[in-house]
Amino acid sequence: MQYHQSESWGYYVPMRTSMVSDPLEKVARLASGSAVVVFSISSCCMCHAVKRLFCGMGVNPTVYELDHDPRGEEIEKALMRLLGNSTSVPVVFIGGKLIGAMERVMASHISGTLVPLLKEAGALWL
Repeated sequence: MQYHQSESWGYYVPMRTSMVSDPLEKVARLASGSAVVVFSISSCCMCHAVKRLFCGMGVNPTVYELDHDPRGEEIEKALMRLLGNSTSVPVVFIGGKLIGAMERVMASHISGTLVPLLKEAGALWL
């Protein structure tokens, strides 16, 4: 698999078509592949903000841009089902565990629980 270093954050990993037919299974597999995983849409300002937050903290998330994937719409719907609402992106997984959308990430950051999660997942060493 090729990784493309982006100029401003983490790694963008193009999703390959695989034998996994269930979008929820694919989300689970992708989410467990890195310490921090962000499902994003390239034109979404909230997605940009969460990626900048992680980069500002010294974390290099693996970013899956759903608008660049042929099955991105299916994955986006699966993410909406996981979240239980209509907000689909950004969706953040840390250590393979669903953290949630932007409001959950920011609430964790403000309350001081985000850094310990990142350390536990191996995304931060300090």
